[in-house]
Amino acid sequence: MTDKQPPLPVRPTRTPDARFPWHHFAMRFSSTPRGARLARRLAGERLDAWGVPYGSEAHDALLLTVAELSSNAVRHGHVSGRDFRLRLFAEGTAIRIEVTDTRGERLPTPTDPASPDQEGGRGLLLVAALADRWGWYPCADGPGKTVWAVLEIPARDGIPASRAQVTFTNHSDHGHNCTQSSHS
Repeated sequence: MTDKQPPLPVRPTRTPDARFPWHHFAMRFSSTPRGARLARRLAGERLDAWGVPYGSEAHDALLLTVAELSSNAVRHGHVSGRDFRLRLFAEGTAIRIEVTDTRGERLPTPTDPASPDQEGGRGLLLVAALADRWGWYPCADGPGKTVWAVLEIPARDGIPASRAQVTFTNHSDHGHNCTQSSHS
């Protein structure tokens, strides 16, 4: 018998270039246009509190991503009486946005609009253009899916940040087991 035990999983150490300590924000919103607007507004306040200032390119890109994912949850993931959930994670040099709705059968697929005058159909194209990575995963413990996007945020004052990829694991509540599909 040996005294050696398998090593415990260790969270990677932060590099000196890491911009954010670990932050987390989660809230449920009514699956209505008003709920989507409130999600965007509260995300903007939270990002500013985390050091991504209002009016910066990063703040604008993050808020547009939150707005598109939230409006998609309302428009395509709405089930009467069910909310959608917004979660934000900041760690290292990245912010991860997750929006969960209850319509698992409607999968996110970016499509080119039929004509330039068409009003809808560009949301996921914007998310794909703004995000460094994005994807979705179905929730195994109930109906629904989570659409996520990760945006790397450059360091302040023009000092380049480490572009090392931050690896996110499923930060699911209550031990949800979900598989991930990724687009980059």
